[in-house]
Amino acid sequence: MNITYEDVRQNPEVRTYITQADRSLLARGFTEHSFAHVTRCAETAAAILAQLGYGSQDTELARIAGFIHDIGNVVNRHDHALTGGVMAFRILDKMGMEPEQTAAVITAIGNHDDATAFPVNPIAAALILADKTDVRRSRVRNKEHQSFDIHDRVNYAAERSDLELDAQRRTITLSLTINTEFCAVMDYFEIFLERMLLCRRAAEFLELTFKLDINGLNLL
Repeated sequence: MNITYEDVRQNPEVRTYITQADRSLLARGFTEHSFAHVTRCAETAAAILAQLGYGSQDTELARIAGFIHDIGNVVNRHDHALTGGVMAFRILDKMGMEPEQTAAVITAIGNHDDATAFPVNPIAAALILADKTDVRRSRVRNKEHQSFDIHDRVNYAAERSDLELDAQRRTITLSLTINTEFCAVMDYFEIFLERMLLCRRAAEFLELTFKLDINGLNLL
């Protein structure tokens, strides 16, 4: 590949858009969508494909897609996947990425948002799994527990979050430990059921079975 993940990660334009996008989401009360989130998505998406035997190009493209998948939030949260795909095309094309590789990345970005997500290729499937399973306390920026909304409560209650792929058994399992003093298990399903169904669809595209384990109970 002529353009690598490290090239994209260090690109000042990319870093500016990620920073400003997160500031906009902070102003609107959203959880963290900055470098911690996008780096985790990049590494998780790449790890999924690597463990399934995909080649180095696919894993590198998954890293790139994961890192820049949320840049569309710099424009608006609404339709940010579509905006992000267009922005990513401009950035990667200007950097000189080959069209076939650019197409794979922007396709994944354009198909990751909850309302329109679909695993149209392996990179998109890996990105959906990486993005929708990033549930953790450190994403909550509101320090006032009494003013938590349901998204704050669910993320803050997540004391442990692990995504485990068993390539031999063809399963991928999201294991959560939730502190039920902050959030009932049903609260998780209230806001994340659609995301978990997207994970199931993405897993099936990769010929995996998606499982959800909360506090030691298999719920999906």
